[in-house]
Amino acid sequence: MDSLLEKLALCTERGKVDKDAVYPPDMKGEEGSDELTAKLLADGVDPNRVLKEGLMVGMNRIGEKFSNHEAFVPDLLMAARAMNAGMVHLQPYFDSGEAQRKGVFVIGTVQGDLHDIGKNLVAMVVEGGGWEVIDLGVNTTAEQFLEEIKKHPGCVVGLSALLTTTMVNMEKMVSAIKSASPDTMVLVGGAPLTQEFCEKIGADNYAQDPQSALNHLAAASA
Repeated sequence: MDSLLEKLALCTERGKVDKDAVYPPDMKGEEGSDELTAKLLADGVDPNRVLKEGLMVGMNRIGEKFSNHEAFVPDLLMAARAMNAGMVHLQPYFDSGEAQRKGVFVIGTVQGDLHDIGKNLVAMVVEGGGWEVIDLGVNTTAEQFLEEIKKHPGCVVGLSALLTTTMVNMEKMVSAIKSASPDTMVLVGGAPLTQEFCEKIGADNYAQDPQSALNHLAAASA
């Protein structure tokens, strides 16, 4: 089974969705994450192992490569497709409680900002890291985040902004979240942000890229 789990990790990392997928070319005709996840579960492998030793390993690898500029946005997107193909088979186990996620991550682009590419990439990598992701989309208000915090006590919040004109909204949103739920961890990220800005507005952590966001979450859940 260990060899199949490693193969699943490789398929996730390389973005091999299923046997019919032509990408990547050097794996044409081989089984992908879809078939391998189904096969592992059918053979009685613990769904938590399938997630942690297969899908998550692959997403962590591509996330690290992306951080090191050894992989690029298309590579990350293909890996996310492969991961999602496997997650379809795991969903019934999540619903029944047999498989456990690491926690809940609520993410959105802040009010006034309609950019979502960076947010989407973070959401993909975090989900691949074993978290349940609630994506609130763009132009998200503090009230929307607070509503999800009430629904999911102990969740982590991620605020994204791409524009200098909208990153200023983060301070008010962080203040509102911390006032209502002081223990909620708030993670911020986006092109114009810095660690200094994160500290200034009272957020808990700054993520410069998707893998950095996942690393902060991993540290928080350890």
